[in-house]
Parts: sequence; structure tokens; C-alpha cells
Amino acid sequence: MWKIRTGADWRDVPERYGPWQTVYQRFRRWSADGTWDRLWEHVQAHGDAAGVVDWSAVCVDSTIVRAHQHAAGARKGGRRAARMRANAARAARRWADPGAG
Repeated sequence: MWKIRTGADWRDVPERYGPWQTVYQRFRRWSADGTWDRLWEHVQAHGDAAGVVDWSAVCVDSTIVRAHQHAAGARKGGRRAARMRANAARAARRWADPGAG
């Protein structure tokens, strides 16, 4: 839990928790076998039963929200930027020659 709370690298886990490699392997094993999911469900159920869970508030941390597959490698600007450049060029021509319309 220290690792998740602090966001530190695995190698920075305090020695009091044991070798970082062991902590990492345990975390991976518990993630794979669903231990973390079961713990979360247990805590959530007890909090809900006690009335301490506010279901009206939702928070999505952007560090875990995946971008759409097409978002990667897209050209900067795209069509909108091209339209803006074209409009700017037309405006510049009109400024240079007001009679051109």
C-alpha cells in the first residue's frame, strides 16, 4: 500500500517491508489472482453498510484513462488547424487587398 500511496519506484520501497523484489512479486501475484479486487470489494461493502460511501461522487484519475487507439501518432493540428490556416490566409489577402472581397 505504501508503494501505491506514494507512487514511488519499486526499488524505493522501505527496507522494513523486505526486499523490493519480494514486495513486487507479491503485489503482482495478488493482482493476478484477484486478491486486491476481493479486498476492495470487502472494504467497499463494509463502508457502504456503515453509510460512509458517497455514491454521488465519482473521480476518474487521468493516469489510468486510456486514450483511444487512434489518438497515438495523430498529426498535430489536423483538419481544424488546416481550416484555421486557410481562414487566416484569406483574411491576410483581404487585408492586403480590401477590394478583392
